[in-house]
Amino acid sequence: MKRSRYVIYALFCLIIAIFGVHSSLKTSANDQGSTAATTVTKTVAQKQSSSSSSSQMRTPIDWRKSSETKAYPDLSKVKHLWIKVNLKTNRTYLYDGNHVIYTMYSTGGIYKKDPKTGKMKSMTPTGTFYVQQERGNSFYNARLKEGANYYTSWLNHGEYLFHSVPTNADGSYNKKEAAKLGKSTGSHGCIRLSVADAKWMEENLPVGTKVEIVG
Repeated sequence: MKRSRYVIYALFCLIIAIFGVHSSLKTSANDQGSTAATTVTKTVAQKQSSSSSSSQMRTPIDWRKSSETKAYPDLSKVKHLWIKVNLKTNRTYLYDGNHVIYTMYSTGGIYKKDPKTGKMKSMTPTGTFYVQQERGNSFYNARLKEGANYYTSWLNHGEYLFHSVPTNADGSYNKKEAAKLGKSTGSHGCIRLSVADAKWMEENLPVGTKVEIVG
């Protein structure tokens, strides 16, 4: 009788053990499926975000209008504004922390051979700078026979600027130079932007905003 009880008890324990293993495997499979689904969802979302950002760039480039078809960012809602200029890709990015919130077509300094290193170097200084208080609606440099509208200084208090595509002595835009916007280098060191982008920067960019220039 006792032996029968032991056999029944052993069978009961075996059934419980088998049921427990089955439940564990099922839970693990569900967790793996959930993780895979989450990964796929994130990947799709990232692709959609990237595609959405690219699709908002104005094409073909219009040097008179904003670079993106969406509205400019509301800086009152931006917590950590800074700017990155990529001289090689001819783009200027507005960031809020680690996130790009607006992209502008731009044109940086011409590359020339550095006599000291023998390497090609942009006429635009690279490094980290900060927006300065000097800004205005227009200027003209008689020595360079070139001017621009809507300028904002970021180095040497008026020497290196964000500004519109260049203007001639009579104030008209130099269309040949304007056509380089977002496509190639061309300036003497400043960062050229579209007329609309330069105007927005001049009117909205806070003094002290970090500007990182690479290239």
